[in-house]
Amino acid sequence: MPISRNCAGGAPARHVASKLATCRWFAVLCSLFSVLFFAGCAHYQFGTGTAPKFSTLFIAPITSEALIPQAQALVTTQIREAFIRDGRVTLVNSAQAADAALQVTLTSYDRTISVARADDTGLARRFNVTLHARATLTDHRTKQVYFDRRPLAAERGVFTDSGLIPAEYQDLPLLAEQVAGETVHAVLDTW
Repeated sequence: MPISRNCAGGAPARHVASKLATCRWFAVLCSLFSVLFFAGCAHYQFGTGTAPKFSTLFIAPITSEALIPQAQALVTTQIREAFIRDGRVTLVNSAQAADAALQVTLTSYDRTISVARADDTGLARRFNVTLHARATLTDHRTKQVYFDRRPLAAERGVFTDSGLIPAEYQDLPLLAEQVAGETVHAVLDTW
């Protein structure tokens, strides 16, 4: 007498073979999905994927047309640190040793009222401050200008609860950091 049931649960052999075939197909599909997924991610890399047209960069000291005390040194430092963190170009200390040169000028500093005080609508509780700059990037080797006087801007809100002057003083490093980020994006990303 042929045995048509398996040992475990008494299910017919045909049913067990069907389950095995289903499991095999499932395993094949999972393997195929895994291979396609990892093959698709094999060439992934962090960053923008664009390589700059130069490898060394000189950042000239920031100039200012705006009346912002101590902003030039702060913005220069933030821009240099942003390029160092990015790592796609090497900073050099002279224009002669650089492939490209960057000149940034702080053009204006604007303050607009965004929220009035509840007890006196003639006084501001919050200002929006905007630091405007412009940048020029030049290829030092060919004297070709990549871009000229490109506008950059950073905007933040400043609350006047502790006084406007201290609030603006505390906000200036954050504005400088935003200008630095805009500068790195303008110089190194696709134009």
